[in-house]
Formats: sequence, structure tokens, C-alpha cells
Amino acid sequence: MKTKFLIAAVIATTLTPVAAQAQTRELNRDRQEVRQEKRDVQDARRNGERQDVREERRDVREARQEYKEDWREYRQKNRRAFQASRFNAPFRYRTFNTGVSIGASYYAPRYRVGNYANYRLPNPGRNQTYVRHYNDVLLVNTRTGRVIRAYRGFYL
Repeated sequence: MKTKFLIAAVIATTLTPVAAQAQTRELNRDRQEVRQEKRDVQDARRNGERQDVREERRDVREARQEYKEDWREYRQKNRRAFQASRFNAPFRYRTFNTGVSIGASYYAPRYRVGNYANYRLPNPGRNQTYVRHYNDVLLVNTRTGRVIRAYRGFYL
């Protein structure tokens, strides 16, 4: 009985990383598709007609939607990865929208998300960082304090 359980546990631990890698590859492929569709829109703007530009923009929207759906599916399958500890901060919760300037205390080092790759978030750009604000994650430009992107209800 113990050996069957032990064998099942070993098999499960070896298969879990394979499934996670497959999901990661799928998300990366979707991300590349979004980038390619954006390039196609730029080419259509330079060389094409309005109809071409509209079609390319629609393709970008569809690629983004597919990426979002795959990310949500990954999140549902890996709920434990998105469970976070209790968040205590010296300030109250506020909803931040894209483009809003926030104070430096909101993106102090103690609130930064260092393991954003584990959550399959895109790499932050130069002078950008991910910050936890209660159950939300904000992508903030650290030079200006502006919110670039807000992921509401990120932590379950």
C-alpha cells in the first residue's frame, strides 16, 4: 500500500512540471502572436488601406483575448500560486486606474513583487516595477510614479 502511494507521488511530481512547461510555452506563443499582430498593424498603416488596418487591429484584439483566456486558464489551474499572505499597509485600499500618479510610499521596496515570472506577468520595462496593493498588482513607472497597468483582484 505504501509503495503504491509512493509511486503515485513520484509520478505526480514528475508530471506537474511538464504540464506547467506546456502552459508556459502556450502563453509565450500567444504573447509572440500579439507582438506579430502589432507589427502587422504598423505595416498596414505604412502600406495599406483603411480596410487592411481595421482587419489587422481586429487580429490584434483577437490575439490579446486569446492570451487573456489562456492566462486565466493557467490561473484557475494553479490557484495555489496566486494565494497570497495577508497584506498589511499603513494606507487604506484605493482603486488605481491606468495613468494615475501615486506616491512613492505605494511602490516602496517592501511592496514590490519580485517573483512576477512565477505569476506569468510580462517582464517590466526599464524603470518599471510590479507592486502589490492589497489584492491588486500595479505596474508602476518608478521615475514618474504613474500606474502603467492595474491587475485588479490578482491575488485570490
